Amino acid sequence: MSDLPLHPASSGALPAAALTTPLQYRLSTRIVTLSGVALALVLSMIAGTLWLSWQLEGAGAAINDAGSLRMRAGNVAIQLNEARAGRKADVSSQTALLDLTLAHLKGGDPARPLFLPATPAIHAQLDAVSQTWYGSLKQAVTHDSSSSTDTPSLYLARLPAFVAEADALVRMIERENARKTAWLRRWQMALAALACVGTIAIVYLLYAWFVMPVRRLERGLSRIEQREFSARLPVESRDEFGHLAHGFNRMASELQSLYGDLALRVTNKTAQLATRNGEPVALYEMTAFLHGAFDVEVLCRGFLARVMRQFNADAGTVRVLAQDGDNLHVVVSEGLPEPLLSAERCMPASTCVCGAAATSGLAVVRDLRTPQALDTGPATRCGKAGFNAVAAFGIVSHDVTLGSFSLHFRDGRAVLPSETRLLDTLGKHLGTALQNHRLATAARQLAVAQERHLVAQGLHDSIAQSLNFLKLQLHLLDDAASRNDMNEVREIAPLLRGGLEESYEDVRELLVNFRTKFATGNLRDAVDETVTRFERQTEALVRLDYDEAGGLPLPPDQQLQVLFILQEALSSVRKHASATQVHIAIRNAVDFDLTIEDDGDGYDPAEIASRGDAHIGFHIMRERAARLGAQLRLDSEPGNGARVRLLLPGSERQAA
Repeated sequence: MSDLPLHPASSGALPAAALTTPLQYRLSTRIVTLSGVALALVLSMIAGTLWLSWQLEGAGAAINDAGSLRMRAGNVAIQLNEARAGRKADVSSQTALLDLTLAHLKGGDPARPLFLPATPAIHAQLDAVSQTWYGSLKQAVTHDSSSSTDTPSLYLARLPAFVAEADALVRMIERENARKTAWLRRWQMALAALACVGTIAIVYLLYAWFVMPVRRLERGLSRIEQREFSARLPVESRDEFGHLAHGFNRMASELQSLYGDLALRVTNKTAQLATRNGEPVALYEMTAFLHGAFDVEVLCRGFLARVMRQFNADAGTVRVLAQDGDNLHVVVSEGLPEPLLSAERCMPASTCVCGAAATSGLAVVRDLRTPQALDTGPATRCGKAGFNAVAAFGIVSHDVTLGSFSLHFRDGRAVLPSETRLLDTLGKHLGTALQNHRLATAARQLAVAQERHLVAQGLHDSIAQSLNFLKLQLHLLDDAASRNDMNEVREIAPLLRGGLEESYEDVRELLVNFRTKFATGNLRDAVDETVTRFERQTEALVRLDYDEAGGLPLPPDQQLQVLFILQEALSSVRKHASATQVHIAIRNAVDFDLTIEDDGDGYDPAEIASRGDAHIGFHIMRERAARLGAQLRLDSEPGNGARVRLLLPGSERQAA
């Protein structure tokens, strides 16, 4: 076998469809198919030899049992003679053994193995042997003893016919066994021949599939090393080596072209590198801009201006999907004619290039000069406005499409794959910025709603109850006035005055509490102010122990919640405890610990729990502790004061 020559100038190129090797032409497919066929042939032949060996083994056992029929028939004759002579004999056991042997021959025994060859003549001969035994010999053993002929003589007279039938059965099994032995030798010879032919075929195929293509490739590489860039390999197969030969020819052609106009290619590569180097800069600048604190319109307008400047677009838009996802709204636009902008300010998301990008999140580039773009629709409006190309890209955040942005070009412009990837990335950055803006807005709304909820609870716990008391007293005052009972009027008037003063104090306390603001590290001043105000409102003696203990200051949000809990606890003491002494202990170490104790009337925790939401102050403190991630414990006994402890673990502390 000789190598195929190299083609000196012909490219031998495969068509574009052959660049991807089809499955049926791959070398791996050929090798697997060849191995599978060879394995199937070898296994089938081995299975045939094993089957023949098993048949021969079973037939050998059958020959042995068939030959034993003559011996067992003779043993029956011997036992009959022994019985006639008056000696002890066991005719029935010998008869049973012969019956059992015939049954084994007829039914077979795969475990031994023992079975007759599947030949009709042999099975017919076995039936003849069985008929001779059951129809002649066995009847002679069991015939009537009153007959003139004795049993042994009758049995011996019929025995030769049975032996002849048994001999014929043995000879037929032996002939069938000899035939299968000959087939076994033929199968073994065929297996040896298959091994030789298969080895030769595999060597030839491996040489043709691997060695020859590798040698041609080596010769081609040698010529390339000698700067013979006109060298080409013949492409004569569609497997991996054919693909490799095609790649070699393409490489040689590329090298030949590069060697011919190296200066031009260096210039082009330099321009490409400059473009690629500009992409990270644009991406960095855009990322820095999007992370600024802007509202949505400023964010989108700045994004659009930078993208249009980067890609020399004549116009552009940023659109967002409505909540229902059916309509697409223009947030900002640049360079679009007013009629076009008015027509597309709000349009169905299922239409136009921008809608396709907004619903799928994928880039859509449309050349409006092609016949396919002449259909009626929004794309036609862009074409009538003087734009020849439109490119739209999705605004995506965490696989959720929020809208799209588009670039419009009056001159036909092809968007390169690298530019498409950059614009897709920019769309994801804009989507993340918009999503963060939405989340921040939602967080602020949630915080306001939660704080309003706490304000409402505070109003319900203080002013609402006081006003309800005043309303009841006014009804009593009206009744007393209608009855002209001045004594009762004089009793009710101080109660109304006290209720109004208490309501006024509650309003002032709420206003002071909810106007509290913090800068980092001002918790101590706010606590001192709260304690001073509490001392003015009550006659209780307050002792404050404030221990910094090396802990860092809490951030303003956590400081505010701690102060609100302290104010709420002191308000409960002022209103309900009738305490003479109050002890406040604050320890700011790894954990933040706040404790408020008083010696007042106390309360029954079970009775408070049974009232559900009746004591709003406790619920307010618990909700604020939950927002902190802190542990709040309320302890009290009737007549023994009360104790409130707030523990903020170090794991829940935020950085100040």
